[in-house]
Amino acid sequence: MRQTLAQLNAASPDDAMAMLDGVYEHSPWIAKAALAERPFADLAHLRRALAHATHAGGRDAQLALLRAHPKLAGKAMVARTLTAESTDEQTRSGLTQCTPEEFARLHALNDAYDRRFGWPFILAVRELTRGEIIATFERRLGNDAEAEFAECLRNVHRIAELRLAERLAG
Repeated sequence: MRQTLAQLNAASPDDAMAMLDGVYEHSPWIAKAALAERPFADLAHLRRALAHATHAGGRDAQLALLRAHPKLAGKAMVARTLTAESTDEQTRSGLTQCTPEEFARLHALNDAYDRRFGWPFILAVRELTRGEIIATFERRLGNDAEAEFAECLRNVHRIAELRLAERLAG
């Protein structure tokens, strides 16, 4: 059931945290910091507060945020231990329907990416096809670490934006 921004603004601290649970993968510290800015005038204000909290957390907290994300078509997907949000996104993108060749390619890309950068590849996959995901994965492996760190954070915020739009009305 979708809730409203007015409900988020009026909620107790615990209820507000529950309403934002999972917007940022395994990182409740972001919601906690952002909620200090209540009341939110609109969803854009909430998104800015969440992004600001992420930025203010510093590099170590941002790296922990990136590392909290699952690998695309990885072991967690196979073992069905993804969060409900990640399961939905990987299912919508078709990652749960990979051919054996696509699955093997994604595993190889995940391994190469992890060796190169030290955190999982992060991409807002909800609106992409498997082919687009694999092509983006291959292209981004050529980025330098700082550019890729920034690109992952940009995608984390896009994922959060899509999750918020699905959860909150107005």
